[in-house]
Order: sequence, then C-alpha cells, then structure tokens
Amino acid sequence: MLPSESPSARSVVGVAGDLFAALRGESEVLPRAESVVLVVIDGLGAITLRAHAGHARALTSGMPKRDVAHSVFPSTTAAALTSIVTGVWPGEHGLVGYRVLDPSRDVLVNQLSGWETDGIDPLTWQPASTIFERAGAAGHESFAVGVAAYARSGFTKATLRGAEFVAATTPADRVATAYDLAQRHPGSLVYCYLPEVDKAGHRHGVDSPEWVTALEDIDAALAVRVPPGVGVLVTSDHGMVDVPSNRQVVLEEEHLAGIRHVGGEPRMLHVYLEQDADAAAVTARWRADLEGVADVLTRDEAIGHGLFGPTVSAAASSRIGDLLAVARGAAAVYDGTASDQRGRGMIGQHGALTPEERQVPLIRLGAFAR
Repeated sequence: MLPSESPSARSVVGVAGDLFAALRGESEVLPRAESVVLVVIDGLGAITLRAHAGHARALTSGMPKRDVAHSVFPSTTAAALTSIVTGVWPGEHGLVGYRVLDPSRDVLVNQLSGWETDGIDPLTWQPASTIFERAGAAGHESFAVGVAAYARSGFTKATLRGAEFVAATTPADRVATAYDLAQRHPGSLVYCYLPEVDKAGHRHGVDSPEWVTALEDIDAALAVRVPPGVGVLVTSDHGMVDVPSNRQVVLEEEHLAGIRHVGGEPRMLHVYLEQDADAAAVTARWRADLEGVADVLTRDEAIGHGLFGPTVSAAASSRIGDLLAVARGAAAVYDGTASDQRGRGMIGQHGALTPEERQVPLIRLGAFAR
C-alpha cells in the first residue's frame, strides 16, 4: 500500500518555494512573474477533476497530463495545507493528522479546528516558517484571501502568519480580490483559499449535484482574465473518495482492548496504546481484524518508509500513533465507542494513500501559462 510514485515526482511540498523563486526570476520550473498568486482548491483531486472536465473547462483546458503533484501523508487538510505554505513535510512541521495526541497532556487535539478549544499554541505547535514570513523578510508583501470566519483561527495563525488576511465571500470575490491585490502590489505573494468543493464533497459526495455546482462556481471564478505580469498556480491539498455505507467498518469494545486513544480520521487512524499493552499482540489483532479493509503499520514502520517525509522531528514523532490504520479502496474505519458519531454521516472522505486522494492538480495561469 506504500506510495508508488517515483522520488522525482512533483510534490505539493515544493509549491511555495517555486512561487517565491519565480518572484526573483530564479525558479527552474516557473517563469519570472511580477507578482504571484497561489490558489488552493480544498479537496479537489486531479483524477476527479479530469473526470468532470465538462464542468471545469477553464481549469482542465490548461492542464496537461504532467501538470499534477502529489499530496503528503496523511492526505488531509491540516497536514497538506501546512506543507504547501511552509514547504516542509508533516514530519517537520508536526501537523501529522486531523486529530493527534498531545503527549504532554495525554489528550487528543484537533489540528484543524481545535486550536482554541483544545489549547494548542499555533506559534509553538507548528514551528516551521511560512512562505509569507520568508517573503516578508525578503521585502515582499503577502496577502491571504479567504473566508471571514477563518481570519483569526488558530490554524490560520499556524499556517498563514506573515500574510495580511483579506476576507471575501464567494469564490468569484476571492479570486477577483487576489488578482487585484497582486496587480496593485508588484512583487507580492497572494494566497487564495477556496473550500467549497471540499465541503460539498464531505456532505454530499463527489458526483453529487451540490459538488458539481461548487466545481462549476470555482471554474467560473478562475475563468476570468489574469492581470498582466501576474503568475497564478492552482493546486489542492488533497482529493477524496466516496465511502458507501457498506464500506464503513465500526470497531466495538472487543476490537479496542489495549487502546487508549483513537485519533486521526476514518481513512487514516492514529491508534495510541495503553502503556501496559502488549504492542505486538495488539498489532497482530488489528491486522487480522482489518485485513482487506486497511493496512496497519507501526509508528516505526511508517517513519522508516518515509510516509511523513525524509525527516521526522521528536515532536512530530510523539504525535504519531503507535499504530496507523490506512484504509484501502473506499473503506473507512470508525471507533464505535466514541461519543461523537457525526463523522459517520460524511460521504466524501480522505486521509489515505489512494491516487484519488493524493494526486492533485498543478495548473498554471497568467504569466505562468505554458
């Protein structure tokens, strides 16, 4: 189940560095631009985009086969978006999943929406510098255009620090604002976040009318003319797959003996053992219980295979589960003893290693167009 792409395959980890280099005319893959815009369409995989080309003509018309990149592991927003804007792997920035253990307090924390409620300090929990901080140090202005509700969130402070946040309502408003900022501020780096496809996929599934409408709205927003001299790179943090009800596997108490916490998300669980648990026995039991549904790895195996990147810090390692359960195909694994079961109503999901989840578009517009 390990990723099959070659070591030379493009990764979202390199996107920020490419953009910053393009501002200086030093990029090996992008031409020089007076200003640059990074558009992140949350949840839009390259395979799914191509399958819906008729609903996204503006995006797919400028998307040759080679214009794809690979997301990180796990293929989830907290990990992947942070890698995009910092240029380092999850093993370095430390956001190694959706919900992970804070070992200092022995509690699970939500790395996407739980910064305030779970008591996480964004300045220390995520230590890597952002592309916006590096741009500012080199004399370039930075802006982040997004949804107003995210302006002061802990995740924004962890990932967008160094950029001036500008709120806009619709995808069209956000793209227009981003292009206007890039044009009015030569030498600037502008980030534009579009979460609508991801939200529609989670609630209604890929191929649903709601998902198609969200894609069409974003395609229309990006069909407008890019200002002269502005280079635009469009990518995503991950794709997703639909999980049918007959592929939902629910773990009850007999499966969870020796387990202290179950974190992560249904397609990529972080499993933390009790201190006195027989790790080998629990690992063997989980592999038997989830045979054909998920691949079960130990922390050391996952790190050794480089799933979290070539380097894993001590802090990041301490947040990784003793076991990882990585779903196969369109399956998802749930903790049936958890008090909150809202996630079982989610149709579109991600986090694992399928091509649908890990292959993302890398589309060049404006001054970057081929």
